[in-house]
Amino acid sequence: MRYTPISIVLLLVGCGAQAPPPPPPAAPPAAETAPAPAAEPAPASADNAPASSYEPPPPPPVVSVYVDPPISEPQPIAVGWAPPPMLVEAPPPPPSPDAVWIGGYWVWQGDWVWAHGRWAPPPRPRYAWVNPYYENRSGVVIFIGGHWSPPGIEFVPPPPGLHLTLEIGGPGVVPGPPPLGPDGCFVPPPPGSRFGIIVPAPIGTSPAVVTSAPPVIAVGMRVTNINNTTNVTNITNVTNVTIVAPASATASGRAVNASVPAQAHLAAALPPVVRAQAPTPASSKPIPAFVHGHAPPKLPAAQPVKFEPAAESHEPVEAHTAPQPAKPAPAAAPPAKAKVVPPAAATHNKPSPEKPKAVAPLPKAKPAPAASHPPITKPAPIKSKPVAETTPKPKVTPPKPKPDHPKKPGEKDKKPDHDKDGQD
Repeated sequence: MRYTPISIVLLLVGCGAQAPPPPPPAAPPAAETAPAPAAEPAPASADNAPASSYEPPPPPPVVSVYVDPPISEPQPIAVGWAPPPMLVEAPPPPPSPDAVWIGGYWVWQGDWVWAHGRWAPPPRPRYAWVNPYYENRSGVVIFIGGHWSPPGIEFVPPPPGLHLTLEIGGPGVVPGPPPLGPDGCFVPPPPGSRFGIIVPAPIGTSPAVVTSAPPVIAVGMRVTNINNTTNVTNITNVTNVTIVAPASATASGRAVNASVPAQAHLAAALPPVVRAQAPTPASSKPIPAFVHGHAPPKLPAAQPVKFEPAAESHEPVEAHTAPQPAKPAPAAAPPAKAKVVPPAAATHNKPSPEKPKAVAPLPKAKPAPAASHPPITKPAPIKSKPVAETTPKPKVTPPKPKPDHPKKPGEKDKKPDHDKDGQD
């Protein structure tokens, strides 16, 4: 019976020795919390990256060709997606006074193809150039290519009830996004803009007017204030157009309100914000304009676009307005200096503290006012000169009085001496 309690005690001691093992599992939870803080900075940096700024993506390769425009208004066609953003193309000097800048816009040839700009005279006398026509009709682009128009013929947009069949893209062509913007006439967006955005514009607007505008990332830019839009064949009378965009539409987040030349060659010559240089066509032979129901001609291979993103998209526009208020400031500075000059002359009369302030200008002003008091000593030698001139006269006069004083008693003797001399 005595061994039984001892065994019980040993069993209890053994249980107590097994109690320490539970603490080791407490260590793993500490290891589990360690990776948690390391995972926090990763999502924080990922959230900041997309919110930095919009960077225009480089455009894909472009098929660039010369197009032979028709000499009458072509039939409209319907395309299911919007033309890409404009490309940069500075025109060279015109070869002749009657040459017209044509091209420099997107045309349909089984896909949106860049019609490279060139100078060309009218095919017939008094023919006028008509800019291409783009219209958004409920997400479908109605397109009429640029063409020559006979004299007296006005451009007529397609009627609203016109039924057109959507054009089918060529082999391997991937459709783009539909036009994003209000219904009506438009032009493609500026270089570097997001694909699909359109810029509403009056009929007859040249697409080149937006070449120098900042890229847009949302709907909102528009072209306004175009003159003589009723007769677009007389487009040469148009002077300027106004490009307006809210801050929410531009890639820089700044509003736009700029005046741009309406003529295509003048607008295309302006410096662009984003330089997406149009490639030169591989062949100088122009291709015919697209006609619905006809297979497009064989196109050359696409060429890469030289792309230079802008460091500051809308900064140049503000830089033009900034120096204007800065110029009147220096203009006001010189009159302030002129005002300081008269008080300096007044302080010259006060010899006490203001003389050291205007030491440089004062010596110039001293000779004029100081001619009365201080220069008295200076003209002294000048007066001595006339005295020297009069000295010979007193030399002549003294000999006359000299014989008078000593010869007063002997005047009678001298008179007969003169008489004697005369007698001799």
